[in-house]
Amino acid sequence: MSDLLWIWILLGVVLVGALTTAITLGVRGRRGGGTSTLEPPPVETDDGAAPPASSTAAGTEVVEPAAPATPTVERPEPVGGRLVRLRERLARSGSPFGARLLSVLSRDHLTQDDWDELEEALLVADVGASASEELIASLQTKVRVLGVRDAASVRTLLRDELVALVDPSLDRSLATTPHTADDGATLPAVVLVVGVNGTGKTTTVGKLARVLVAEDRDVVLGAADTFRAAAADQLQTWGARVGVPTVRSDRDGADPAAVAFDAVRRGREDGADVVLVDTAGRLQNKAGLMDELGKIRRVITKEAPLSEVLLVLDATTGQNGLAQARVFGEVVGVTGIVLTKLDGTARGGIVVAVQRELGVPVKLVGLGEGPDDLAPFEPTQFVDGLLGD
Repeated sequence: MSDLLWIWILLGVVLVGALTTAITLGVRGRRGGGTSTLEPPPVETDDGAAPPASSTAAGTEVVEPAAPATPTVERPEPVGGRLVRLRERLARSGSPFGARLLSVLSRDHLTQDDWDELEEALLVADVGASASEELIASLQTKVRVLGVRDAASVRTLLRDELVALVDPSLDRSLATTPHTADDGATLPAVVLVVGVNGTGKTTTVGKLARVLVAEDRDVVLGAADTFRAAAADQLQTWGARVGVPTVRSDRDGADPAAVAFDAVRRGREDGADVVLVDTAGRLQNKAGLMDELGKIRRVITKEAPLSEVLLVLDATTGQNGLAQARVFGEVVGVTGIVLTKLDGTARGGIVVAVQRELGVPVKLVGLGEGPDDLAPFEPTQFVDGLLGD
């Protein structure tokens, strides 16, 4: 009897357990609607839409970054208006150079001390010794022969002498017209920009690109300053603002000659009008760096002839810039000067000195920090600005 009792008890426990399991499964089925895999919540972008995703072999979701917005392409200011701004800014700066010259020349009787004071003013303005002597000698002769004494007439004489020193007869146009090769192919004009550290070469290249774009030229930039990591980024930013492509290396310390060569080749392939090549700043007394600059020039000319070699000089350095100009001229054959930081300087006579030193003209001047503060150099506008007219 006791055995039958235990059998019935065991059967009851089994039945109760089976019933409990069935009830539990039924409840789960009603709640979940079947077996499922838990999905991670979608990642949303700023506008609330889920970004596209791609799956790896392991099934992990990889969220692709949203495509960047297309940058707004600027339209640079026309070049013509910049010439007027140059004269206005020089005049507003109240050039102590021009003011001192006019003050002395307007005196009733000019003594030798007065002429010495004039020559000193010219030297301080970095006109240079020989040019200063010539100007003083010419003024002395004209004042004595013509008997000029009133300030207006003296000012006219001074203006004419200064304009003659700056030499308006020099060709200051930029050679940016594409060439035709012997095989009939069109080659872009190539402009190489050189100079020492801190003169503003990269900024000048960016501003020059804006000048050319304002003239409806197709431009390619070459970031051959591979020693300064920020230089290529800076140049690329300048180019992007006006829709101009930049050829650069994907690593620091790359061969700058190779980057320059690739930029010129890209210009040929794209049918560009002009290729602007930026280079690293280098001291003129570093033979290795100057030799490298010569290499850049040689490599570029294997792809297309050089149209311009522009030397960027800081106008505030004065006579110190002449030694730089001399060495760069010997190594790469400078064809034109770009004077930066000219606005407001009392040392504008460097224009005369550097032209005499190299025998090449100042072609462009930097007027300030604005993106369109680069203008073609115009001798009469420059002199009138210095004299405050």
